[in-house]
Amino acid sequence: MSDTKQTTAAMNQLPIAGESDTMVGLTDAAAAEVKRLMESQQLGDDFCLRLGVVGGGCSGLTYQVNFDNESGKFDKVFEIKGVRVIVDLKSALYLKGIVIDYVPAIVGGGFKFSNPNASKSCGCGTSFSA
Repeated sequence: MSDTKQTTAAMNQLPIAGESDTMVGLTDAAAAEVKRLMESQQLGDDFCLRLGVVGGGCSGLTYQVNFDNESGKFDKVFEIKGVRVIVDLKSALYLKGIVIDYVPAIVGGGFKFSNPNASKSCGCGTSFSA
């Protein structure tokens, strides 16, 4: 059974070629940390985790992670383990199948990205090439 499901039919969503019901995965630790961060920043229920990919970083592409309370015409919106996630259509090509984990460590901790589309990743794990 999938932990991922599309939400809110009223939000604009476009299909992605070859799409299954799992676009992005969050581990339990990552979902708990996102919820904790949203609560600590006092973000309302209308906020979602926005995931994206932008040019830059030592490997060519960088993950972009923030909170957003608006979805656009070309965004996909999913609910994963109680966290609503927004991915724009262009980024979805690079993020399909990614699993995001959270490691609570003083050194080397934080969100970790396991991306099956990455042909190469940098040492810090926030930059990749596809």
